[in-house]
Amino acid sequence: MIDLINRLQERHELVAEEYLALLNMTNPHDVEYLYQQARGVAQQQFGKGIFVRGLVELSNVCRNDCLYCGIRRSNRHVTRYTLTREQVIGCCETGYEIGFRTFVLQGGEWGEERTTWIANLISEIRQKWPDCAITLSLGEHPRETYALWREAGADRYLLRHETHNERLYNLLHPCEMSHAHRLQCLEWLKDLGYQVGAGIMVGSPFQTLASIVEDIQYLTRFKPQMIGIGPFIPQHDTPLGRFPAGSVELTARLYAILRLALPKALIPSTTAMASLAPDGRLRGILAGANVVMPNLSPQDSRSLYALYDNKASLGAESAQGVRKLENELGNIGYHIDWSRGDSPSHMPTCK
Repeated sequence: MIDLINRLQERHELVAEEYLALLNMTNPHDVEYLYQQARGVAQQQFGKGIFVRGLVELSNVCRNDCLYCGIRRSNRHVTRYTLTREQVIGCCETGYEIGFRTFVLQGGEWGEERTTWIANLISEIRQKWPDCAITLSLGEHPRETYALWREAGADRYLLRHETHNERLYNLLHPCEMSHAHRLQCLEWLKDLGYQVGAGIMVGSPFQTLASIVEDIQYLTRFKPQMIGIGPFIPQHDTPLGRFPAGSVELTARLYAILRLALPKALIPSTTAMASLAPDGRLRGILAGANVVMPNLSPQDSRSLYALYDNKASLGAESAQGVRKLENELGNIGYHIDWSRGDSPSHMPTCK
C-alpha cells in the first residue's frame, strides 16, 4: 500500500485495480500514511490556511425530481422559499464585513425564466464587491445561460457530475434527466472559462467501489479546479430515504486519494461531513481538504434548504460561528485564509 500511495503522489495516476486497493485498505497505519501524504501535498500547495466561502442558499424551488434529494419537485412536505434580491445582497454585505471574499450562490434548478434575474444579481454583487469571487451552483442550463452569467461576472461553477457510471446515474435520477447532458454541461462551463467544480456523493444507493474508481478516473481526466464530495445522507421524504448514510471514513479517504491525484484542486470538507460526525469536517481537512463553506443564508431559511436530514447549519457551520471555526482549525494546526482562494493554476479574473 505504501508503494501505491507513493506512486500516486509522484505520478498523480494509478490504474483501476490500484485505486480499488486504496479504497479497500484495512491497515490503519497505511490509511494514516495516506492521510499524512495528502496533508503534506495540500500544505505544499496552499500552506496551512483553509479557504472559507460564504454560502447563500437562494431557493429550495427545483424543477428536477432526483430520487435522493429533499427539495425534489414532487416532495409536498417542503415549505418552498426564494430569497429576494435584497436578502441576497444583505447576506453578501454581512459576509463581506465578516471577511468573506468568495460568495457561493446555491439553489435548486430553476427554469430559464429566472436567467436574467440571476445575471442582474451577479452583476450587482460584482459591482459592489469587485475583489470577491462569485461561485454559482444552480444546476444544468443551456450553454448560452452559462455564457450570460459568466459575462455578468461569475468566476466559478459547481456542478457535481454525481457519478460517471451511466447506469448508476439513471438509478438516482428521473428518466428526463440525462447523464450525457450533465457531462456536456461541465464541458461547456470549462470552455466558457469558469473555474469548474465536479464531484459525487459517497455511499449513495447502488454505488460500488468500482463505480467510485470510475469517478476518480473521470476527475483525473477532466481536471476540475474544484472537487465537491460528501457522504450520502438520506432525506426521509424521498424514494431513497430508507437507505443508510455514506461513510465519513470512505469520504475522507477519497479526499486524500484525489489530493494526491490532483494536488492543486480546491477540495471542500463539506457540510455533509459535519452533519454525519461532530468532527467530520476536521477529519476531511486532515485528509487533504482545504476549503470550508460556512452558511450565510438567513437563519429562518436554512432548515428549509433540506437536501438531506439533520443538515448542520449552526455553530462553526454558520458564518456567524467564525470564531468557533477559527478555534477548531487552530486546534489541529490550521487557520482561516480569508483570501479569494483561487486554485494555484488560476489567477483572479478582472471584470
